[in-house]
Amino acid sequence: MVKFLIIRFSSIGDIVLTTPVIRCLKEQVPNAEVHYLTKKAFQPILQPNPYIDHLHILDGSLNQLIGQLKEEHFDYLIDLHHNLRSALVKLNLKVLAFSFDKLNLAKWLIVNFKINHLPDVHIVDRYMRTIALFDVTNDNKGLDFYINSSDEIDLHSLPERFHQGYLGFVIGARHNTKKIPKDKIVQIIKITGLPAILLGGKEDIPEAEYIHSQIGDLCYNACGIYSLAQSASLVRQARVIITNDTGLMHIAAAFHKKILSVWGNTIPAFGMSPYVPNPDSQIFEIKGLKCRPCSKIGFGKCPKGHFNCMNLIDGQKIGTLAKQLF
Repeated sequence: MVKFLIIRFSSIGDIVLTTPVIRCLKEQVPNAEVHYLTKKAFQPILQPNPYIDHLHILDGSLNQLIGQLKEEHFDYLIDLHHNLRSALVKLNLKVLAFSFDKLNLAKWLIVNFKINHLPDVHIVDRYMRTIALFDVTNDNKGLDFYINSSDEIDLHSLPERFHQGYLGFVIGARHNTKKIPKDKIVQIIKITGLPAILLGGKEDIPEAEYIHSQIGDLCYNACGIYSLAQSASLVRQARVIITNDTGLMHIAAAFHKKILSVWGNTIPAFGMSPYVPNPDSQIFEIKGLKCRPCSKIGFGKCPKGHFNCMNLIDGQKIGTLAKQLF
């Protein structure tokens, strides 16, 4: 038996993007036992994954958890987070570790000076390089996301107009500069004329209520009502997904959905576009803005005040294409 510990503490999308590493290790390394270390908040993402033999959860003291990890006697560590916490785990466990390159210098250069030295390599493929020494190759099956049967949403529990198909519209994101403006969302849904389910967290409820007030029963506000796994079930059953650069975008990619991804202050060139996308998927972004990207993550509001990276997005084009793909 060969025991691996994969480390990725957060967040939703980043963890989903590690799933090809999990699967390929388990399937291609003889007698591999795959363990995974993450934060408690992200346990539901990985718990149903059949390729993980054991989950280790950070919920409180890291030192106490390290003591428990020492008892596992791992053969190798695969560090897919590469931060201070993962460095402490590696330092204390004292086993051979492989870490992926976060490209922090290249990201800093493009954010601050718009000098692009980013490789044209998806983050999944950079993750895969950390296990190349084990003769593991990318099976090109894409991402994984597993849903327990108890979390599957019966569409008949929704209003009748959503029973025969709907547009999934992901309105949530961790940072506002990644979010499609609410009036543009209203415009896009009206152009499609399609029933739309709004997806996001509790923090997105006010925005969703505004969108619903402008559209009416054509849209269903699912923000804050369902768990992440239940929201993933709604993503899986949608015909088309319109989304910001956020975790549910990568979950949609795991289900090979038709994805229309809309990019604000971040850029696909960071290497986190939908992975192995459905061929009908399309990226929408405003190229050539001198201020973009303004961050590798995001801000609460546009630093320049104009938010042109989102405000200049062609809502008419997105709505028309979504209707064609439906």
